[in-house]
Amino acid sequence: MKLCKPPTPLKPGDLLRVIAPSGTLRELEAFYNGIAVWRSRGYRVELTAGFDHRWGYLAGTDANRRFQLLTALNDPECRGILCARGGYGGARLLEDWVWHLPEPKWLVGFSDITGLLLSLSYQGISGVHGPLLTTLAAEPDWSVNRLFDWVEGRSLPPLQGTGWGGGKTTGILLPVNLTVATSLLGTPIQPDLADVILAIEDVGEAPYRIDRMLTQWRLGGFFKPVKGIAIGRFSQCNPPATIPSFTVEEVLRDRLGDLGIPIVSQLPFGHDGENATLPVGVRVELDGDLGTLRIED
Repeated sequence: MKLCKPPTPLKPGDLLRVIAPSGTLRELEAFYNGIAVWRSRGYRVELTAGFDHRWGYLAGTDANRRFQLLTALNDPECRGILCARGGYGGARLLEDWVWHLPEPKWLVGFSDITGLLLSLSYQGISGVHGPLLTTLAAEPDWSVNRLFDWVEGRSLPPLQGTGWGGGKTTGILLPVNLTVATSLLGTPIQPDLADVILAIEDVGEAPYRIDRMLTQWRLGGFFKPVKGIAIGRFSQCNPPATIPSFTVEEVLRDRLGDLGIPIVSQLPFGHDGENATLPVGVRVELDGDLGTLRIED
């Protein structure tokens, strides 16, 4: 993966556009609370036409959701794009997609937004794996401040987790939702994993499904070029009560622990809790002994 450059830092007064590129919007109170957080910091936030559409489980047809994204990209006054929610559907927009980028813009989101962040990184632009509008207002103050520190051009402190050993390494940070990233393997949007520190999280997947995905990565040789792995939260990934099972923690240890690379778990990012901002495509240091993930200046 090549290094990516963040867009020009944002400043209060800048215009940001809201789009819904994935699942249909359901959490309206949380959504508007998230917009209020950005506006409280002095930003102008505009809702792009079609953000509230519904087509089955999607936030409108593919054409409608592409239109939202293109509207934001082509607006010369718009400095950043805020994704309403995740869900499913973002990858559908990337079939035969060509980025129209008169100038680099910020893109903020996570979960299903993984595909858009990956595709944008191929243009050399660093997006933000961070809170969606439906999750932002529930973040603790330190996490909200971390997001604004990054997009406004300030440095970020290291994140602390639990080290599995393996020493220290540096590489290019690639934060992804495991399910979404796995679904992109073998496609034109497959992540370039050379020199990568892979950061993974997921939600609502039974342990055997996590096992199946990680085994696919192993069988395909996709872990071979990876320099280190940063593990966030795997929430709602409990085994069914009536079926014998490993825990998700046991699966992660079994499928990742023998790769011979630095690994840090229990980092504060992912669903259903603290979701620390992680820039896509920047150089980081992962210390498997101290359990830290540090963004290099």
